[in-house]
Amino acid sequence: MGLLSIIRKIKRKEKEMRILMVGLDNSGKTTIVLKINGEDTSVISPTLGFNIKTINYQKYILNIWDVGGQKTIRSYWRNYFEQTDGLVWVVDSSDLRRLDDCKHELDNLLKEERLSGASLLIFANKQDIQGALSPEEIAKVLNLDAMDKTRHWRIVGCSAYTGEGLLEGFDWLVQDIASRIYMLD
Repeated sequence: MGLLSIIRKIKRKEKEMRILMVGLDNSGKTTIVLKINGEDTSVISPTLGFNIKTINYQKYILNIWDVGGQKTIRSYWRNYFEQTDGLVWVVDSSDLRRLDDCKHELDNLLKEERLSGASLLIFANKQDIQGALSPEEIAKVLNLDAMDKTRHWRIVGCSAYTGEGLLEGFDWLVQDIASRIYMLD
């Protein structure tokens, strides 16, 4: 029995999932994590390294790796790819100037072999801001229809500020991962 199957067995017993949250800086990753955990979101500073948050969600334990998105630290993202079950890509739907940058970084991530099996949730965040693009428009800009057909993905409009859409997104992600890892027992 290989190490991987031992790890899988342990994970299966613990019902743990490893979620990687990435996106450009100021897209709302940390706010989403705090909001979903019922924590105060009024004072948040940019994430310069990463935060790990362990959250009980439904009957699972989510280990969420919230990684900073500044240009200077994006090259370190690859240090966090190992054993990622779910990938959450957060887009600031109101930051129209950086959507090309956003698409470029997501494309790079999706080329990563180590992330090829991960379920992908795209949060089109900041839907509460006037002038924000809709999830459908974001999907078009990111060219999601061209994605590898084997990849499980979904895009959900949300507001980290109001909490709208967050549960819908996480429910989908957790169910999708569970159906692959735990065969939904």
